[in-house]
Amino acid sequence: MMTSSWPKIILFGDSITQFSFGEGGWGSFIADKLQRKCDVVNRGLSGYNTSLAKLALPRLLPKSQIPQVSVLTLFMGANDAALEELYPQQYISVSSYVANMKAMIDYLQEGGLEASKIVLITPPPIYGEGWKKHCQTTYGVAQNRTNANTGLYAKACCTVAKDLGIEVLDIYTIMQQEPKWERYLLDGLHLSPDGNQFLGEQLWKMLEPKTRDMPMQLPDWKDVDPNNPEEALLK
Repeated sequence: MMTSSWPKIILFGDSITQFSFGEGGWGSFIADKLQRKCDVVNRGLSGYNTSLAKLALPRLLPKSQIPQVSVLTLFMGANDAALEELYPQQYISVSSYVANMKAMIDYLQEGGLEASKIVLITPPPIYGEGWKKHCQTTYGVAQNRTNANTGLYAKACCTVAKDLGIEVLDIYTIMQQEPKWERYLLDGLHLSPDGNQFLGEQLWKMLEPKTRDMPMQLPDWKDVDPNNPEEALLK
């Protein structure tokens, strides 16, 4: 099937999304599943909370380009959940997080993106001992996130999804249902190789029904007449 531009799946989020195209990353896992069917585009912004992401979104995805989007994942909250007294430069209140998430979803829907094409992902859990050690050894600071506090943002993300009729991957909850779930976290916050694989598999369960009917882009080479390739490739 010939198209003027390939469909796009946009992965929008913070560092956990930005790093997802690394070796064994969950974004690479999704891109591999969708080879030659669409472009999987990484729009992860390390360190961003939802207030910054809300401002960046129109620049990264102008409304004129939204009709090309087949699915968009919105994976935010890990930075918003920083403790206010220890890391105010990233902290965003739960109520502001909710308002920012809804504002970004409103922007996408105003551009024509249907609710069925949006997938929210909650922040993952925090393994306290691992993150405490990372904060101390890498930055020389006190632990600035806790699992309990991050859980408030995960719950809020699920509430936003329910209120707006949008699917949500509650990775915060399902990850902690696994034995020795801390193995999924590299430093107590970011995903380890096992964590990337776990997230990729869980997300693919949601994306596969949305993408299964996507056609392969451009004809199979065996279907191209070598004596007249223009017939298949230029029309």
